[in-house]
Amino acid sequence: MDYRKGSIGRIFVARVDHGEDLLKELIALAVKEDIKSAFFTILGASGKAQLVMGPKEKSVPPVAEWSSFDDVREIVGAGNIFLEDGAPKIHLHAVAGSSRGMTMGCIRKEAEAFMVLEVFIIETDIKAERVVNDKIGFSPITFHGQISK
Repeated sequence: MDYRKGSIGRIFVARVDHGEDLLKELIALAVKEDIKSAFFTILGASGKAQLVMGPKEKSVPPVAEWSSFDDVREIVGAGNIFLEDGAPKIHLHAVAGSSRGMTMGCIRKEAEAFMVLEVFIIETDIKAERVVNDKIGFSPITFHGQISK
């Protein structure tokens, strides 16, 4: 395990409106506000999303198993923002459900807001970025500097 200790910086509360794409809006906010390290929670409803539900088999690098929905579902999720190749990268895991079914996974493509999605973002001062690792097939958080005492 590797870790760093940090402090809370700015706090943002954002509203993603009907028809807007959650991931695109979060990236735009991170660029505009120069957010390089943060975690967030979301709640609201989504009318459409594409997500990875895990690997098809227990192997490294994994082959992703995709799922999607195109109906309205209540959604709650948690994620983080770190830079990857100098640009904000959103990592968001969420559960979305309705009386018609439920799905859970890592939202990677689109996540269209239905009515509203509310996002509570807490920025940190932790120096880290996502670095692509071809051996494992994804970009884990890579910390910079010494572990704080």
